[in-house]
Parts: sequence; structure tokens; C-alpha cells
Amino acid sequence: MASAEFEVPEKDANKIMTIVLPIGKHNVLIANDVPEFMGRVNENENRSKISISAESREEADKLFNGLSAGGNIEGAIGDSPWGTYAGMFRDKYGIEWIVEFNPNYNRQI
Repeated sequence: MASAEFEVPEKDANKIMTIVLPIGKHNVLIANDVPEFMGRVNENENRSKISISAESREEADKLFNGLSAGGNIEGAIGDSPWGTYAGMFRDKYGIEWIVEFNPNYNRQI
């Protein structure tokens, strides 16, 4: 992710920005490192995320509301700048989730 406009310190140059492990047909487990230059972190900020791709807005709402109950909402579910319907949260057990519905994704592939 380093460039002329965005320098990355040498000690952070080999960290993982994002790694994705497919789970089933439409879901993924996402993990990343947090470089030191982004500030102090704790174990809750350097963990994996589970991303769920819903079949509809209604399913996304149901998954988001059910799984986030008792947890902390980090990004309310709604229309995203990149054209999807998505939200992020940490559930009551500390697991991070992303729930997303992409109306442009062709599920007939």
C-alpha cells in the first residue's frame, strides 16, 4: 500500500493489509495486521472479521440485527458509498462481523 503519496515505515512494510479466506459460496473470513503508524492497538483491533453476503436487504437486516444484539455497532447497516448495503459490528462475544448485500452481484454464476 506504500506509494509516493503514502509512505510506510520499513518496520510495517511487510504487514498484511487484508487477507481473505472464502467460506462456502458467498462468505469470507477477513484478517489484517494493524501497522504501528496507525496508532496504538489492542487485541480487539488486530483480529479476524467474518463477512456475510446476504441474498437481500431484508436478509441483511435480519442477520445484522440478530448477530449484533448485545454487541457494539461499528458501522450502522445502510447504503454504502461503493453501492452495497452493509454494516459492521462486534458481537457480544467480541467477534467482528461485516454483513453486506450487493444488489449488483449476479448470484446465478
